[in-house]
Amino acid sequence: MTPGMDLALLLGAAVLLVAVGAVRFSTRLGVPSLLVYLALGVAIGEAGLGIHFDDAELTRVLGFCALIVIIAEGGLTARWSTLRPVLGLAAALSTVGVLVSILVVGLAVHLLLDLDWRLALLYGAVLSSTDAAAVFATLRRLRLPPRLVATLEAESGMNDAPVVILVVLLSRDGAGAHPWWYEVFLVGYELGAGAAVGLAAGLAGRFALRRAALPSSGLYPIAVVGFTVLAYAAGAVLHASGFLAVYVAGVLLGNARLPHRQAILGFADGLAWLAQIGLFVLLGLLVTPSRLDAAVLPAVVAGLALLLLARPLSVLVAALPFRVNLREQAFLSWAGLRGAVPIVLATIPLSERVPGADRLFDVVFVLVVIFTLLQAGTLAPAARRLRVTAPAELAEIRVETAPLERMRADLLQLEVPPGSRLAGVHVDELRLPVGASVTLVLRDGSGFVPGPDTRFKTGDSMLIVATAGVRDEVERRLRAVSRRGRLARWFGEYGEDRDG
Repeated sequence: MTPGMDLALLLGAAVLLVAVGAVRFSTRLGVPSLLVYLALGVAIGEAGLGIHFDDAELTRVLGFCALIVIIAEGGLTARWSTLRPVLGLAAALSTVGVLVSILVVGLAVHLLLDLDWRLALLYGAVLSSTDAAAVFATLRRLRLPPRLVATLEAESGMNDAPVVILVVLLSRDGAGAHPWWYEVFLVGYELGAGAAVGLAAGLAGRFALRRAALPSSGLYPIAVVGFTVLAYAAGAVLHASGFLAVYVAGVLLGNARLPHRQAILGFADGLAWLAQIGLFVLLGLLVTPSRLDAAVLPAVVAGLALLLLARPLSVLVAALPFRVNLREQAFLSWAGLRGAVPIVLATIPLSERVPGADRLFDVVFVLVVIFTLLQAGTLAPAARRLRVTAPAELAEIRVETAPLERMRADLLQLEVPPGSRLAGVHVDELRLPVGASVTLVLRDGSGFVPGPDTRFKTGDSMLIVATAGVRDEVERRLRAVSRRGRLARWFGEYGEDRDG
């Protein structure tokens, strides 16, 4: 290879390893890892090591490729039993909520920043999409009811589709040339056709991979990712929403109990991390730090309009037909995290050379940095303040394992946090259904196999084997006992989500 290629590989490997190590560092400090990756990109850019990069079109293409992988991983890890009850609310937030957010932000920046209507609506459209990577990485560390987590994750996986369509429409030179009903029909067609394409790709993947006898287990994860990319490509060829197709296909494949499922999820998780690292570093590389000072005030204005007006109003309107109390609405409003997606979307008008697109990109970059720091670190206190969670709520960690494939079971790790009524309960008093058992307890750094009379203590971690058919029942039972103790059913507690 040429010396230039060798140097590029050396730099790329170094950045990748630093980014991987930064995950642990950022977790300890409570700083979202996406900010670390953006900082890495800026550090190796023109203001740091001097690498000059200004190809918005290439960034847009690579950004879309990264989003395909990130959204696919979100769909693959979404459990249908949790997703189904919130699908209507998530769909409303991803459509009606997006429209309300675009109009409110567009009106605010038109009046406050004196922007023309097309550019103002572009600001609203670019900022209306929540970020799948930021939501998945942040919410899964919090002790929240499954309903709230599923709503926010499904929304972030679904709202990219309509937003991309609207940003592309507003970025074209002929924006506004067609009557409004034509644009509405076009958006409806792209979303409907995208969902249909994703359904077809997911069903085809389930049928093929359940019956295929591939010579290596490592081929199954590759095939699954291939089907999700196929869903995007087929949707794009049919002028449908490829991102919605990816998410739908991912949900179907992730809930199909395919062979080597844990290997598939592990591969998708690693690939999504790689996509996030590459995407954020590339976006940090694209930005010009010397222009960011002038973008701070517009970013704060647009961000406050989004956070204090657009997001709460969009949640309120979207949640009207559903049973969502005001505390949950307030948390949904505060937890609409922005991340790489708005920055990627800002490259669309930049590559189309829309007047004012350079300033739009800078404003969105600064806004994402400021408000990610503001929101991500306050989600846990906000959840406690709004009483949408409790210290005793169980947090699940999925443990990767291969031998359980033959019995179609998952290995779950659950902790007994302070305040949980699980403390003091004996193993046999859990009354887990047939097909589930506590296999190991970790206490004070030592593990042991529990007996029926083993009593749990605060701080214990337990490993539970649960077959696919009883996993939901196991989680409901553990949640009920964690709230009301061994007599949970006597008190009418069945482990369902509170307030709904």
